[in-house]
Amino acid sequence: MKITQAAALERIASRIRMDIVQEVYYGKSGHLGGALSCADILSVLYFNEMNINPNEPHALNRDRFVLSKGHASAALYATLAEKGFITKDELLTFRNIESNLQGHPDMNKVPGVDMSTGSLGQGLSVSNGMALSAKIDKKSYRVYCILGDGEIEEGQIWEALMTSSHYKLDNLCVIVDNNELQIDGKIQDVMNPKPIDKKFEAFGFNVISINGHDFEEIIHAFKMAKNTKGKPTAIIAKTIKGKGVPFMENEVSWHGKAPNEEQYKLALEMLENRD
Repeated sequence: MKITQAAALERIASRIRMDIVQEVYYGKSGHLGGALSCADILSVLYFNEMNINPNEPHALNRDRFVLSKGHASAALYATLAEKGFITKDELLTFRNIESNLQGHPDMNKVPGVDMSTGSLGQGLSVSNGMALSAKIDKKSYRVYCILGDGEIEEGQIWEALMTSSHYKLDNLCVIVDNNELQIDGKIQDVMNPKPIDKKFEAFGFNVISINGHDFEEIIHAFKMAKNTKGKPTAIIAKTIKGKGVPFMENEVSWHGKAPNEEQYKLALEMLENRD
């Protein structure tokens, strides 16, 4: 069942964010900033957009999702738990050596994970293969891939974009989580990829630029992508790293560290007040 009301999706995203914070706190490591920035997008994908069923995680005609920025796995696991693919209790085992929920998603261990990711730059190539396979087999499923804006500094991304366009993969939707920060600082200072929208256009994509925290805009962008024929779509989603926890927002130091107990309790309190 699709959830169409923005307020309901926002409540789901808040719960996803609380679970993200819990995962990283109990795991004592993880990537909070970039996980929190894509939570709203994931809530719309999994509860409004994608054709998926947690009771049939390997259904042949299900839509596929690839988290190319695999270090944001806490966001994917929290979303899968909210959707019912895994249990909420499992989230508390995040990054434990004996857990299935490792720092990067493993398709062989976690129901609902369509591709193991972690080596940045590779997820779009895999997504191309999935989308091309659907075309060849005359299947109706769609493929969604989230890229980090720092990740698109990888050369393989641009080779993959040429492939997406060359094969007219209109069943592929790329989402760039454009939160402006990566592990070493601002993206324009590390290796400036801007203007991101114009570059995707030059590579033959239908480009839609949105506020990645506005649920109506996210829903509309996915609808536009689905209605676009003859070319792939890229949604450039302007987001805030650490979104939802004010003391983490736009702070590069929260790219990849766990909160202490005081920070953990404060973060949950702030998120609960938003719900």
